[in-house]
Amino acid sequence: TTEMANQEEAEIQISELDLLASMFPYEEEFAVTDQLALAELKHCVENESAEVPSSKVQFILNVKTEAPNASMVEFSMACALPFKYPAVLPEITVRSSLLSRSQQILLNSDLKTYLMQNFSGEPCILSAREWVKDHAAAYTDKNLSSSSMTASDATQLEVTRFTRLWIYSHHIYNKQKRKNIVDWAKELSLSGFCMPGKPGVVCVEGLQSSCEEFWSRLRRLTWKRILIRHREDVSLESAEIQKQRKFPTLEEKCFDAHGARGNRMDLGQLYHFLEEKGCADIFQMYFGVEGH
Repeated sequence: TTEMANQEEAEIQISELDLLASMFPYEEEFAVTDQLALAELKHCVENESAEVPSSKVQFILNVKTEAPNASMVEFSMACALPFKYPAVLPEITVRSSLLSRSQQILLNSDLKTYLMQNFSGEPCILSAREWVKDHAAAYTDKNLSSSSMTASDATQLEVTRFTRLWIYSHHIYNKQKRKNIVDWAKELSLSGFCMPGKPGVVCVEGLQSSCEEFWSRLRRLTWKRILIRHREDVSLESAEIQKQRKFPTLEEKCFDAHGARGNRMDLGQLYHFLEEKGCADIFQMYFGVEGH
């Protein structure tokens, strides 16, 4: 069952984090940056709860290594463990003040390739750290302007990540919030839909940077509970953005509201709407049940 799988994945994450903490006891080598997420994850394991934590565990690993010219170089690895890790790869970004932007992009893309080829479904943070220790310093030397990777390619890479966020809220009634959702989506060229009521569902899609800006604005408002239930990221050529969209614009969808305040939506209708858009599997992520 998914509960079992969640439980197992959470346990693997905890034991890997414990191992890292014992191997790198000093804050300057290993530091968890999101203590709340870690506490939630531990709670999930201890209480055998099926409740998915509301945010991913995030931590920093710092790696000192020798550069080709024998000087010491420091790299920091910002890591986040998706809930499904190790069934899916960790999110890792390696940075160093000595890396140019294009060197950093190349280094991160090579690390990801290495992990994809060698560690599908296994814990791999230590292996990633080893790889960085052995290989990262060489990237500070790479003269990338002459290679295939130019600075303009680097900015191209930035622009061309298409993201779709599936946001869940305990409820969305407030008229101002509902107006913000529609207005911000328009301003940031995002499409999707918003289903007000209880629960509230918001889906936005478009450029990764715009989705992240939308989410950072939205979460700053006061909510009883709001979180990203699911996130999809696709790398693409900028011309393909429109092809990726499943929704033409962002509009409010009221599915036959009922309930005392006309605020309970018909989730069956939401399911059919998602199915039409080719997103039926999202329904289970939101509500933990198969839709029909």
